[in-house]
Parts: sequence; structure tokens; C-alpha cells
Amino acid sequence: MAFHEVRFPDNISRGARGGPERRTQIVELTSGDEERNASWANSRRRYDVAYGVRRADDLATVVAFFEARNGRLYGFRYKDWADYKSCLPSQQPTPTDQGLGTGDGTTTTFQLLKTYLSGAHSWSRSISKPVSGSVRIALDGVEQVSGWSVDTTTGLVTFTAAPGAGVLVTAGFEFDVPVRFDSDTLDVSLDIERLGSITSIPLVEIRR
Repeated sequence: MAFHEVRFPDNISRGARGGPERRTQIVELTSGDEERNASWANSRRRYDVAYGVRRADDLATVVAFFEARNGRLYGFRYKDWADYKSCLPSQQPTPTDQGLGTGDGTTTTFQLLKTYLSGAHSWSRSISKPVSGSVRIALDGVEQVSGWSVDTTTGLVTFTAAPGAGVLVTAGFEFDVPVRFDSDTLDVSLDIERLGSITSIPLVEIRR
């Protein structure tokens, strides 16, 4: 899939709105009871970045970014200010934030993951766009400063030597969301004071 490894301007995304979306089928029975089924195994995020456009210069920046991506054709990185760390927003990532798996003595590659836990239930999200220089890795709680590498375009961590059997692999990181524009049109308006605005600039997460 066509993707540009460039991030949407942070100063505009900071004022955006959006978050996770799920697809659930609900069937209401004649008794008034209902049955619910999840159509999607994983959530998908949607954003509207028009709320972050405050000046005419912001507007020009968005138009240039849109044109350089050819509308919906090319994906790009987006910083979700409400959810961009392996830890709580008030904290800094540590190498033991998130579990990636357990070593078996042969596996050398692990996918970055972020697990959302509430009570006895959880959901793990695959992280494919970690921020360069932010990833920290630990084996059984001991940080590893070498012996591994991370592909910031896929989120795959590769070890030089496979972690031993039963060794817990963990990571801490910052990450972006892979998105694309969800419209091939920008509805731009310019008032008499030449202050620009856009009614809506929808973005949608790219799931692979």
C-alpha cells in the first residue's frame, strides 16, 4: 500500500477530534431482548483535524499536505495526542511498559503491541509506526541497550540472538497512527478578512 513516512503537522493535530471506532451488529428480538456481534476484531480510529486549523497559515499547510499526498492515495503518520505512548499520558515510556511475548529460544522477531486492560478483559493493538529513537526493550525486566533493532515502518523488533525459552520480552515506546485522508475534496472557505477555514478534514486509520 502507498505510504509516505511523514507525520501530519503536530501543531494542527493537537487540536483535532477523534478516537477509536468499532463495528457492532445489534439484532433486536421480538421479545425486546437483543443479540450483539462484533463485525470487527479490532478497532479503527477516525479523526477530524479541521478543529486544529486556527490561522490562514495553518490552512495553507493542510492544503499543501493534502496535495502532496494526492488526496486519499497516500497514507501518512498522525500523532494522536490522546494516545501516543506505551504508558499513561503523564508518564514517560519505560522498557517494561508492554509485553510483546515470551521467548522460545528460536523466535527472533516480535511485533510491538499495546494492551488496553480494564478489569478482567483486555485488547492488544498492533503498533506498526513507532517513533524513531523512542523504543526501549527489556528481557525479563532488564533493559537491553544493544542486541536488537526495530523497523519503524512496521513495528517489528528483531533480536540478534533469540531470547531464551520463557524469557519475557517487553518494550516501551511512542508511536504514530497510520492514516489517510478520508475525502478527495477539501472544502475551503475564505472570508472578507481573508481568514481561511475548512468545515471538515476527515482522516481514517489504515489497517493492514
